[in-house]
Amino acid sequence: MTRTLKITKDVHFRSMERGRKELREGAEESVPTLGKVPRLSRLLALALHMEDLCRRGEVADFAELARLTMVTRARMTQIMNLLLLAPDIQEEILYLPRSSGGLDPIREKAVRPIAAIPDFRKQRGMWHDLKAGLPDG
Repeated sequence: MTRTLKITKDVHFRSMERGRKELREGAEESVPTLGKVPRLSRLLALALHMEDLCRRGEVADFAELARLTMVTRARMTQIMNLLLLAPDIQEEILYLPRSSGGLDPIREKAVRPIAAIPDFRKQRGMWHDLKAGLPDG
């Protein structure tokens, strides 16, 4: 008398390069989604990088940077003005938490008036008020 034998095993497909698929044993590994870096953090990092390029003499000035990056001089000024923020505010901006989707909680446009104030103490107060007005804040 023959008996039917049934073997059950967890398998999953993994995407490889050039669209190939690979059969793997076990349950599918879950890759944590990190979210995206806030636009304000990316703009400040860009401003720091562009300032370094100017300091090293690789570009003549911000106007040349504007031409190279194909943005207007006015937009370049807006980006570079982020460097006028107090160092501790800059650090907070660089380490803002990643967002999982939707709009970033702190927009660059909201930070521009803070950067326009030359007094770091006043900037810190305005920054605190801006963060306090956030939904989680």
